[in-house]
Amino acid sequence: MAEAFSLSQVNTYLRQLYADDDPVRQEMEELARQRHFPIVGPIAGRHLYQLACMIGAQRIFELGSGYGYSALHFARAVGPQGEIHCTELDAENIRLAEMYLSRAGVWPRVTYHQEEGTAALRQVGGTWDIIYNDIDKAGYPATIELAYQHLRAGGLFITDNLFWYGRVFNEAKDPDTQGIIEFIRQLFAHSGFISSIYPAGRDGLAVALRL
Repeated sequence: MAEAFSLSQVNTYLRQLYADDDPVRQEMEELARQRHFPIVGPIAGRHLYQLACMIGAQRIFELGSGYGYSALHFARAVGPQGEIHCTELDAENIRLAEMYLSRAGVWPRVTYHQEEGTAALRQVGGTWDIIYNDIDKAGYPATIELAYQHLRAGGLFITDNLFWYGRVFNEAKDPDTQGIIEFIRQLFAHSGFISSIYPAGRDGLAVALRL
């Protein structure tokens, strides 16, 4: 009989397997540790990069971007001809993103909107290959139909924090946890998406294929 193993063991194993000498990524991760700032981390980041490459993504819109950690992975995936639109309200985070992404050589393909994510997507409009969702969790349900309207067929709607540090398993009653629970219910019931949740990495990553 095979021995049981934990998700933390899986994550430790994958972190070692995915280790590289990328100084920009490592510095961004160190800043996140120092500031207790939530980022997807290297395991989920590698998955974002792979997903973007798999569908040949060229146009990616992020709903909530912080200082550009997920954008770093996406920007490397889309290549010089691609474009990443990021959204962030904090000017200091945008300054940090420009510094890090310039050092990584991908800043020319990145556009930051100092605006709430869903409002920015409505204003910019257009059709996208990937929409990445990491806004305030109580607002998650409102992103589903918006993403569906702005994704091409075969595009991906990717959402972070579906486990919400374990709170969803206890069905906590705070607005953020309830928002995530309702988001999962609506996303998996939506006839225009085929959805799954990727558990390894950090906090549950939903990947929904737009039909």
